[in-house]
Amino acid sequence: MENQAIIESFSEFKDEKNIDRVTLMAIIEEAFRNQLLKKYGTDENFDIIVNPDKGDLEIWQNRVIVADGEVEEDNLEIELTSALKIEPDFEVGEEVSEEVKLIDLGRRFVLAFRQNLVQKIQEHDNGIIYKKYKDLEGEILTGEIHHVRPRAVIIYDDDQNELVLPKDQQIQGDFYRKGDTVRAVVKSVDLRGNKPVIILSRTSPKFLEKLFEQEIPEVFDGLIVVKKVVREPGDKAKVAVESYDDRIDPVGACVGMKGSRIHSIVRELGNENIDVINYTSNNQLFVQRALSPAKITSITLDEENLKAEVFLKPDQVSLAIGKKGMNIKLAGQLTGYEIDVYRDVDEDEDIELTEFADEIEGWIIIELKAKGCDTARSVLDLSVEELVSRTDLEEETIEEVRSILRSEFEE
Repeated sequence: MENQAIIESFSEFKDEKNIDRVTLMAIIEEAFRNQLLKKYGTDENFDIIVNPDKGDLEIWQNRVIVADGEVEEDNLEIELTSALKIEPDFEVGEEVSEEVKLIDLGRRFVLAFRQNLVQKIQEHDNGIIYKKYKDLEGEILTGEIHHVRPRAVIIYDDDQNELVLPKDQQIQGDFYRKGDTVRAVVKSVDLRGNKPVIILSRTSPKFLEKLFEQEIPEVFDGLIVVKKVVREPGDKAKVAVESYDDRIDPVGACVGMKGSRIHSIVRELGNENIDVINYTSNNQLFVQRALSPAKITSITLDEENLKAEVFLKPDQVSLAIGKKGMNIKLAGQLTGYEIDVYRDVDEDEDIELTEFADEIEGWIIIELKAKGCDTARSVLDLSVEELVSRTDLEEETIEEVRSILRSEFEE
């Protein structure tokens, strides 16, 4: 195999991987020297000249001339008789440089050299990919679904690089088909061995933040800043925004007329309900806004322990807590406060039993209402014994219910 033929195959690598000439020369030399080290134990006595543009590879072996019969190391020494065939006036002790053809190093050497070269080029390519996507962490990418697996969706971007969207980073309810286009944020880029693995996410708060940047011009231009995002992916999210221009209403600008601006984001997230909240450094006001759409009567903050006691009218409690406790959970994450909700009732005021649905199981409320106990006071006005005799409830259950109801009037 001629040196030029080998170089022609190197040029193929260059075209495939878009490696610049200087880098390719360095990779070829490194790969070749690796094989020399394996074959001879040293590469210090070799000069290598690589020129991919001209299609040649020159290898020069430098050896010291010794008397005939005194060669101890073939790689480093050459007999005088052999040296004189190269140049007739050589003498013992001088150094001779002799060009080596790849074919003279043996077929096994050449094949190993080529394999080592492929590996080095792949490592170089992987390094470029790793750096490229590491710099894109937190940014949105768009790609085409190549394969749908039980635990992940495999996506190819415009450069045909493989991106992975794991099951736990997919929004519940999303449906994926091969050939579909999907958007997601780059969550992380890791190296497994020498291969970069690019993990995408559609559940990350960063994805929602970047969607705001893409879809809302004032956010993109920096006039409105997204301060914080918290999410229960696919269900509900709260986004705190702030305007650096007093003339701009940040919430109104993000939502748009009749929700026109935020509609595309909601659709992208599988109809995730998004509350956009006007950020403020006034913690009391921020907690109040975070519990929207509930209307709050009063708030007591414990700044040191980051706790908030919130008082609301009975009909506002369920709004503050939200479905499955999601609203109060997200409000706590957004503000950083542990929020406790209390019903704000007058001494003579009564409360419908249904207002306690977040604390008392539904079937118990139904049982009590069936016996004429529709409100909290109607239950508390009866003794435990009377309630046991009137209903099918256990005494322990009734005691627990009365304790919950009584606490509302003792606050």
